[in-house]
Amino acid sequence: MKSYYNRYLQIDLTTGDWSTFSLPEEVLARYVGGKGVGAYLLALHQDPQAQPFEPANPLIFVTGPLTGTRAPSMRSVMVFQSPVTRLFTDSHFGGFFGQEVKAAGYDGLLITGQASRPVYLRIDDDQVAIEDATHLWGLDTYETYDRLRPDYAEKEWRLACIGPAGEKRVKFAMVDCDYHRQAGRGGGGAVMGAKNLKAIVVRGSGKPEIADPDAFNELVRATIANEMKDNDYIKGFRAGGTAASIPWADVEGLLPTRNFQRGSFPLAEELGDAAQRERYWYKDVACAACPIACTKLGRLTEGPHAGLEGDSLEYESAAMLGANLEVGQTDEAIYLGLLCDRLGLDTISAGSVLGFACEAVEKGLLEADVRFGDAESLAAMLKDIAARRGVGNLLAEGVRAAAAQIGGGTDYFAIHVKGLELPAWGPRGVPAMGLAYMTADRGGCHQRAFPILYEAGGETWRGQTYERLALEGKAQLLAEIQNRLAGLDTLITCDFARYAIADATYLKLLAAATGWQLSLDDLYRLGERIWNLTRLFNLKAGLTKADEDLPPRFKEEPLPDGPAAGHRFTQADIERLLADYYAVRGWDENGVPRPETLVALGTEYPRP
Repeated sequence: MKSYYNRYLQIDLTTGDWSTFSLPEEVLARYVGGKGVGAYLLALHQDPQAQPFEPANPLIFVTGPLTGTRAPSMRSVMVFQSPVTRLFTDSHFGGFFGQEVKAAGYDGLLITGQASRPVYLRIDDDQVAIEDATHLWGLDTYETYDRLRPDYAEKEWRLACIGPAGEKRVKFAMVDCDYHRQAGRGGGGAVMGAKNLKAIVVRGSGKPEIADPDAFNELVRATIANEMKDNDYIKGFRAGGTAASIPWADVEGLLPTRNFQRGSFPLAEELGDAAQRERYWYKDVACAACPIACTKLGRLTEGPHAGLEGDSLEYESAAMLGANLEVGQTDEAIYLGLLCDRLGLDTISAGSVLGFACEAVEKGLLEADVRFGDAESLAAMLKDIAARRGVGNLLAEGVRAAAAQIGGGTDYFAIHVKGLELPAWGPRGVPAMGLAYMTADRGGCHQRAFPILYEAGGETWRGQTYERLALEGKAQLLAEIQNRLAGLDTLITCDFARYAIADATYLKLLAAATGWQLSLDDLYRLGERIWNLTRLFNLKAGLTKADEDLPPRFKEEPLPDGPAAGHRFTQADIERLLADYYAVRGWDENGVPRPETLVALGTEYPRP
């Protein structure tokens, strides 16, 4: 197939050896690329029962069949077993790093082993070297880029690195993937740090071959002109990025406030796109081959943090570091977001961990100098977490582990599912979103499916509307959305472009790029096959039905505000939703895929 190299770079940091390998054609046909190939490689190379940070544990970067082309499909994915959830994790990121890996002649990287000292990888087409990084150890992400840039010029070389949090193996450390695009969720930065791998620099001179260049180029042109240019979603993302969702989430009672105690925040407007545009943004920035430019570069011009520059404070960061912590001043929320970026912390988990700590302190269950609304104390705690200093060492383990150690009923307000802190969309009042959190393959996550659009946003799914609080039909809706997105994540489409671009159009782009014809049914079946493979991995890692639950707060406390005020999840609701979901999936009553389901999908657990 064209646009693939079917060539993966494998590096053993323990021995310093590297080699390339190819996948059997039947594996590519079954899993395509991106999430699918990543899930296959993880199942092949990772012992699900291994302890976190074992040298043999792989860290995998995978591109998709459209990565490196002109198609609006510019993202890549990092795949690993999360040290905080112990589950399969795929963490997607934009920017340019994945495209450069493809230009260097590889569809992915598979990194194992542990270097005896801090190192960085240098990949220059077929030249691969492991370089000393002792001089980089201890630097934040911005400082790491600055130190490397004299030798690796911007736009010629693309970089990925970790900050101090990754070096200290903070369980929610992220990887910064060039131009401050983060592979944020699940602790990939900690996996990288455990390997003593500070950074990866890559340069490529190649270009993937297109099966039908004329048809492909015309499709790209037509897609941008006809499906993206005048689309309202695209206009919104272009104008305000994801921060434009803050006012809507606030009105709908979905905006987490004070560690998810409420669903609205009086100072929400100070966190949205209008306030950021006025006080911070100065330049639009796009990922590779992107016609949207949803990213906004900013510079604080006033106050104690004047002069700080960085990426826009997107929705998740604004909500989790702003409303969730009762930080309502624009510059303070931005500062907390930039501090996470520099330290190498996932902003979603960081905001949740801080919210948990603030509430524990208020209730007299934790001794620490951290308070809701106090940006100075919150920033100091972020630094302590990244350094694993004092109470920060406890919080660096994530809210599930911290609550288990503190005790005293703190698990009641430890807001996570399967160990992964929830993103900034409160599920009370949107039952399918609660089910999405419970069943997501990497733990509490909104990117495996986002049914809020259909429950509260007025969107239709296959021509059907859904009553907001009803349970009927929500499991079927969720499974179909999960299948669709898992299929698109094998192509690694842009999260925002797919709001406008029809799935059929992406399949036409795939056919023109690769010569490979897939139908819509093939795409959704592909997603379902991958969903079952990740399920098998998680079951082998110890997942049980009991893990698929919601935090007690969402079951005991009715939502106090918004259109769905008064709603909470009962145990009967949860049992009904899970039973319906398992039935739709073809899994047994404990959530285990039935043999006939796996046979029908062609899902087989790979063997070495």
